[in-house]
Amino acid sequence: MAAPMELFCWSGGWGLPSVDLDSLAVLTYARFTGAPLKVHKITNPWRSPSGTLPALRTSHGEVISVPHRIITHLRKEYNADYDLSARQGADTLAFMSLLEEKLLPVLLYQEAQECLTLLSQRLGSQKFFFGDAPASLDAFVFSYLALLQQAKLPSGKLQAHLRGLHNLCAYCAHILSLYFPWEGAKAPPPRQTPANPETEEEPYRRRNQILTVLAGLAAMAGYALLSGIVSIQRAPSARAPGTQALGMAEEDEEE
Repeated sequence: MAAPMELFCWSGGWGLPSVDLDSLAVLTYARFTGAPLKVHKITNPWRSPSGTLPALRTSHGEVISVPHRIITHLRKEYNADYDLSARQGADTLAFMSLLEEKLLPVLLYQEAQECLTLLSQRLGSQKFFFGDAPASLDAFVFSYLALLQQAKLPSGKLQAHLRGLHNLCAYCAHILSLYFPWEGAKAPPPRQTPANPETEEEPYRRRNQILTVLAGLAAMAGYALLSGIVSIQRAPSARAPGTQALGMAEEDEEE
């Protein structure tokens, strides 16, 4: 019998299953599809088999540490995009690539604000971006929006704009309550521990996470403007609405 797949990712916070953009995207995709994973939520990347987070150890012992490659591996058996059209599949791959490459990083706030508005218009009253069932694009978009919504930013202008887009806020709340229902519970107060290099680096890690969110939103805006994603149409999904079977066993590992 093959060993279970294991996912190593950053631990959660702010009411989210992970405070790291890439970890949250992979976790969300796995939850959408019901992929059976043993999840290790940690705060030290050196405890992962690759020394980075997220990292997937496959049932054959292979270690994959690039987020889109992790999702590509999961898609072989657990495919959230199986009923997308060829155009929608191409759009999804291009969108993910641009997000990862941080397209248009110099126009952060202006482009991010435009992007949020475009996403709101594209989503409309739908449950997910391609209809009634989630796809891999939803995993990536949710990870950016949820972190932007919950993160402690030095300026709240972009968050205020997002909170004014009620359908995007409802979209995030819907995914969080449907696929991560236990994450909304109030977390216990943090343990008092002596200062160490990891805790001293926490502000820098948070800064990098915030910059990643903003750069990704800029990428969304660039792609939406260049490819016309806001006008994509899709026939009604053949999948019945509802959640996939939950197949992840999760554990938080203390340092």
